[in-house]
Amino acid sequence: MTATSPSASSPAARRGGPASPFVVLGVAASKRLRGLQAARAALGLPPARLVPWRDWLADPACLDAALAPDVRVKIEPPGDDVEVHARLLHAGAHLLDRPARAPLQHGELCATDVWFAGFEQALARLAAQLAPFDVVNDPAEIALMTDKWRCQQHLAAHGLPTPTLLGRIGGFDELEALLRRHRLERVFVKARHGSSAAGVVAFRRNARGDLQATTSAHLVEGLDTPRLFNDKRIRSYTAPREIARVIDLVAAQDAYVEAWVPKPRCGAGHFDLRVLALDGEPAHRVARVGLRPMTNLHLDSRRADPAALLRAEELALMEDAARRAAAAFPRSRVIGFDLVVKGRRAHVLEANAFGDLLPGLLWQGRDAYVAQAGVAAPLAEPAP
Repeated sequence: MTATSPSASSPAARRGGPASPFVVLGVAASKRLRGLQAARAALGLPPARLVPWRDWLADPACLDAALAPDVRVKIEPPGDDVEVHARLLHAGAHLLDRPARAPLQHGELCATDVWFAGFEQALARLAAQLAPFDVVNDPAEIALMTDKWRCQQHLAAHGLPTPTLLGRIGGFDELEALLRRHRLERVFVKARHGSSAAGVVAFRRNARGDLQATTSAHLVEGLDTPRLFNDKRIRSYTAPREIARVIDLVAAQDAYVEAWVPKPRCGAGHFDLRVLALDGEPAHRVARVGLRPMTNLHLDSRRADPAALLRAEELALMEDAARRAAAAFPRSRVIGFDLVVKGRRAHVLEANAFGDLLPGLLWQGRDAYVAQAGVAAPLAEPAP
């Protein structure tokens, strides 16, 4: 598709098209902003105006100064800014009446529920502030997708096949009781508000009763208190005491358990799929192939073309599932979905409001940020 900039009087420009002012609430040094600005430059569009998260948290009026009647606004995640993370933690602690958190160490996996409370409050304020404007992803739907437990219930209520939710747990003892009740030997334990496999534990018990917990969470003891750190290296714990400690620390942040959905196998391991939906239609897609239960690409899984691994009918299932899942979020235009397509079913593992960081992945010759420049028309009001 040849990119052209509509005139100021064209419908696309008046309704927030590619030529309209574009504002990003984000982090200056992030890969996301660099990718978006590079795409706009390649298309001959003016750079997006950045409003840093830290500036907005200090003075929300700074965003008002960037807004105009025909502006489009994209909310990017605040996670790359340590100061913003600390502010959201502090706000969440106040909301939940928890003790104020000391600054976390780099990569520490802790108090994600407290952080989310602060983030959710910020999104509610953004929803009110941006109500008259054209927003790429609705703040309330961003909050819904960031709450994994609630998001999976939402998808299931819209008829999407999802892993069975088995319940929330407060620690390892409750996990064991839940497994006995459901007569299961392997499940996934997930931090309710984690991202990029942070706080995800693949738990297994074999016929002999031996335990294994596979996770990117690194348990560090010998400090003032045991802590978890998010790591890019997957590790497996087999000592019952360490496994119980890991589960207890994840559960302390609000965690839930879901059934294990087997992934299809290929020559190099097994795989799931990331599909990016733009304006409700499946676009960029990649198979994530690995040997471990978590196949996120930053955990050294390799990329593959889904068309090389799936039959035509399975590709159709993948696209249909992404399309139906996107319809469950009618006010969001850019959503990444993690899917498992096996046999005649496509399970939706997760929805990610920030799932467009897919460097180098092309669809119809365009990367994810160039493709988004064509996401122009405002979304229609959902049917009553």
